[in-house]
Amino acid sequence: MASLVRPALLRSAQRTAPGKRLIHAKKPSIIPTSIRSQSLQSNTTSTTLKATASFHTTSRRDILPPLPQRLSGTANEAAPVPTPSPSHGNYHWDFERAVSVALVPVTIAPFAAGSLHPVTDAVLCGLLIIHSHVGFTSCIIDYFPSKRVPRTRTALEWILRLSTLGVAVGLYEFETNDVGVTEAITRIWKAR
Repeated sequence: MASLVRPALLRSAQRTAPGKRLIHAKKPSIIPTSIRSQSLQSNTTSTTLKATASFHTTSRRDILPPLPQRLSGTANEAAPVPTPSPSHGNYHWDFERAVSVALVPVTIAPFAAGSLHPVTDAVLCGLLIIHSHVGFTSCIIDYFPSKRVPRTRTALEWILRLSTLGVAVGLYEFETNDVGVTEAITRIWKAR
């Protein structure tokens, strides 16, 4: 879509560009210089607006106002270094990668082998829940820093915990009282 729109925008900008070149060309004129300079200024402004307007599709509006900015200390002080913790450092990253890598064979195995076992289903559901929870936690940590919006971050963390618990209970009910996730996906895939 962008490749279709971009040439049209460039053509409209090029159409206005020759007018801009003619304005700055040195040609003898019989019009007095005061009148000529006024008309050239207004023509330059309209040409610039046309060239600029062809590349702007929407007006500039902030969706949300900027958050309050607070400086703790002076501008010359070093940034505070968090206390090192192995659970939030290397081990945390390793755990996230291990869950992501484990999802690949656990997702493919039930369909490739053709066996639908409740243990495989339970492992798949557990890994999906952990993977989703860790991913959404990372989003909350990145986009809602506790120094700037502490109450919003706390509220979002609790909403995520409750949602994760709700999904876990729902998947448990689906596994024990219904056909299970892999059987449901198999039936949907083969449905005509």
